[in-house]
Amino acid sequence: MLSPVSIVALLFTLVLLFSFKGEVILTQPLTILWIAIPLFLQTCLIFGLTYWAAKKLKLSYEDAAPSAMIGASNHFEVAIATATMLFGLSSGAALATVVGVLIEVPVMLMLVKVCLRTKSWF
Repeated sequence: MLSPVSIVALLFTLVLLFSFKGEVILTQPLTILWIAIPLFLQTCLIFGLTYWAAKKLKLSYEDAAPSAMIGASNHFEVAIATATMLFGLSSGAALATVVGVLIEVPVMLMLVKVCLRTKSWF
């Protein structure tokens, strides 16, 4: 469970991130869509392949679900830091990582629901 300090720190980080890219996100929705669609598909595909492989390998649910979630995670916190340092805050790479955070959080929550609903498969 997240402590109140962790939640506040996470919210502060997200607000700071989106304050840098908020104008671009609002003024260029098609660009955001072109970034978001492949990220959504990639995350779901990697999760699906990993979850399926875990079932075929007869892993327990307690091993399969986290493995699939970790495999599908894009580790955008590292990507944001790298893109910002290499290309700067105004770069397309930095924008892609911010959009990645916007996509990854709800997609991962959706995949958690998939895991919970398919627990009986294991």
